[in-house]
Amino acid sequence: MVSKFVMVDAFKDVAFPIILAVVGIIIGMAIVFFIPFFKKQRAQNNAKKIIREAEIKAEHITKNAQLDGKQAIYEMKQEANKEIQEKKQDLVNQENKLSQREQSIDKRDAALIQKETSLEEKNENLNRRLKELDKKEATLQTKIDSIISELEKVAQMSTQEAKDELFARVESKISKEIAAYIKQKEEEAKEECDDKAKELLGLALSKYAQDVTTEKTVSVVALPSDEMKGRIIGREGRNIRSLEQLLGVDLIIDDTPEVITVSSFNPIRREIARMSLEALIKDGRIQPGRIEEIVEKCKHEVNESIHKTGQEVAFKLGLPRINKELLDYVGRLKYRTSYGQSALDHSIEVAYLSGIMAAELGLDQNLAKRAGLLHDIGKAADFEMDGSHVEIGARLAKKYGEPDVVINSIESHHGDVEAKYVISNIVQAADTLSAARPGARSEILENYIKRIEQLEEICKSYDGVYQSYAMQSGRELRVMVIPEKIDDVAAFKLARDIKERIEAEMTYPGQIKVSVIREYRAVETAK
Repeated sequence: MVSKFVMVDAFKDVAFPIILAVVGIIIGMAIVFFIPFFKKQRAQNNAKKIIREAEIKAEHITKNAQLDGKQAIYEMKQEANKEIQEKKQDLVNQENKLSQREQSIDKRDAALIQKETSLEEKNENLNRRLKELDKKEATLQTKIDSIISELEKVAQMSTQEAKDELFARVESKISKEIAAYIKQKEEEAKEECDDKAKELLGLALSKYAQDVTTEKTVSVVALPSDEMKGRIIGREGRNIRSLEQLLGVDLIIDDTPEVITVSSFNPIRREIARMSLEALIKDGRIQPGRIEEIVEKCKHEVNESIHKTGQEVAFKLGLPRINKELLDYVGRLKYRTSYGQSALDHSIEVAYLSGIMAAELGLDQNLAKRAGLLHDIGKAADFEMDGSHVEIGARLAKKYGEPDVVINSIESHHGDVEAKYVISNIVQAADTLSAARPGARSEILENYIKRIEQLEEICKSYDGVYQSYAMQSGRELRVMVIPEKIDDVAAFKLARDIKERIEAEMTYPGQIKVSVIREYRAVETAK
């Protein structure tokens, strides 16, 4: 009995959880099954609600749209009616204007018809008067011919002779008036131009200060002793022959103590020879092998100096994009002189002066500097190439692609070619200013005397001149004339003729002032 109760209790202990588990499973399955159903039912209810709300909104929107459309149609009708009324009014206004124009055109037509009628009447009157005038002109011409024939008989002179006589008298009278007028205008122009030119040149000189250049290319080599002459000549003259052959110069060894003279038209060769001789004298080993080594070294140094000098000058003047080979020619001007003035210093000075004057005139300052620097570039090669330094310089500028302004400045700075640009005239003025300033150049006495004589001969070649004097080193001419032969107007004309002849026939630095002096003296002696 006890065992049955124990078994029943054990069964209860095991079965109760199982039942609970089964019930839980059934409830879970019911929940899993009914939850989607309830969710679906709820979603359907929400969808129906949304559809009802959408239908209501659609009805409202439709009604509003209908009302808006009716309002828009009404407004468009109103605007269309307004436009139609405005166009009708415009048409009415245009019709009124057209009718007014038609009326005015009718009036003009009537006036034109009236004018044409009056013009025809006037034309007929003019034709009638012209015929009458032609008759009167023929009558007058007949009378004039008769009067002229009578005058020719009385004057014993033909009409052509009378005209020639009249023209001669008028020409004689007018020539003096024209000369006086020209004199007055030239004096006014000269006064104005002189003031402006003096101001411009003075400004250029005040802005540029350059030391006076009197240095010449060295062509004499000093020796420590006369014994060195024999060593330079060498055994049977082999050293001096080697030097002359390698350097391309003539070495003059004479009785002058402790001096060797280097002679050559090429200044660069002369400089290489000077440097080579000084180096050999300092080294002491004078023989053909050593001579060749020293000469090559000096050539290389001179070429480097030339190239460096050209670059330094371009940098100093602020001139970019100049051909390197053309800069080498600029550097070679360092060894070239003209009347004792360094050609390189002169070219730099002309470049500065040209730039200053161009800046004052509102022109391209760098282009003016470029033209001023290269105006004498032909002097760097005139000992190697045929032609004047002007022709050689123009060829070099064209070869290395310089602008037309620079080429024309080179060609025209001595007056060989007409100056086409203002910068060309500026370069010409700067060149004259640099060469003519005191101390810039040393002139050969013989050339100076010849120029003075030529000036006085030009003055004395004119009729009525009895004496002439060249003053201030040939920069002023005073011409004394015979007052009985030359009057005041003729004196003015004589001064112009002498000036033009000097400009055409002579070459001179700076300017020459021509003064014609006419003096009349009445002299009586009391006894």
